[in-house]
Order: sequence, then C-alpha cells, then structure tokens
Amino acid sequence: MRFLLTISLLLMLGSAGAESVRILVQSSPLAGSQYYAASEMWLAMKVGDALELIREPDNRHDRHAIRVEWRGHKLGYVPRAENRAVAAAMDQGDKLVARISRLTEHANPWRRVEFEVFAEL
Repeated sequence: MRFLLTISLLLMLGSAGAESVRILVQSSPLAGSQYYAASEMWLAMKVGDALELIREPDNRHDRHAIRVEWRGHKLGYVPRAENRAVAAAMDQGDKLVARISRLTEHANPWRRVEFEVFAEL
C-alpha cells in the first residue's frame, strides 16, 4: 500500500510541471565487462555518466539480453539473473534510463562497474 501511495504521489508531482520523475528499477554489477570496452574506457568513465540500454531479443545466449553501452562503446550486459524485468519493460516501450553508479578498481570484473536503471515517468 505504501508503494502505491508513493507512486501516486510521484505521478501527481510529475503531472504538476516537473520535467520528469525517475524511479529506481534496479542496481546491478555490469556483466561481461572483461570481454568488452570497459577496461579501455576506464579512465574516461565517471560515476553519473549516462549509459545506453540496448535490447537484444535475438541474442542466442539469452533472449532477455540487454547490452550496456557508454558513448557508443559496448561495456557489457545487464546480468542474466537480473534482466527479465528490465527486458519486459523495454519490450512494452517503457522509458528506461541508466547511469554508472560506482567504479571500483578490483581484481574481480563483476565488482568494477555498477550501474542503476531508472523508469522515467
């Protein structure tokens, strides 16, 4: 019930003249960054930078695949274990935006880049 009240309030605020309202959908580590451009782009990337989410419904490894790009460079993917809801929202035409939320120099590539996905109302 509290969630519904919050959503209702945000929708009312959004219709009262605010440009847009963003609701956090998920926060995730970037999957596969060791195979793509994340290490090459590391020094240029900053927390808060916008990311592009690109749906790949024909991906032969995962029909819910969502590629993550930064300034036209493929960085990796939304993790398979966490991509179904985001894929469904994208398939429905929902407006989603993403940004880098954390950059950490770490030996484990799954801990280097974290990002957030927001629904924009």
